[in-house]
Amino acid sequence: MKKHYPIIIEQDKDGIYIVECPVLKSCRSYGKTIGEAIENIQEAIEVCLLDEPPITDDKTNLNKSLPVA
Repeated sequence: MKKHYPIIIEQDKDGIYIVECPVLKSCRSYGKTIGEAIENIQEAIEVCLLDEPPITDDKTNLNKSLPVA
């Protein structure tokens, strides 16, 4: 059974998509398109999982909303 890991995708000022998996320390990648970035982070997650287990701390809450004036 495959596990699912959260990812965060942002686009930088040059149009490159930066993607990270917040439950794996220093697990980041990038791509010229969202699809490429997702493919790259999938590979990065596989490698990161070989080095360390995911963060399972109850303090990790990825579902936050911030009020903005």
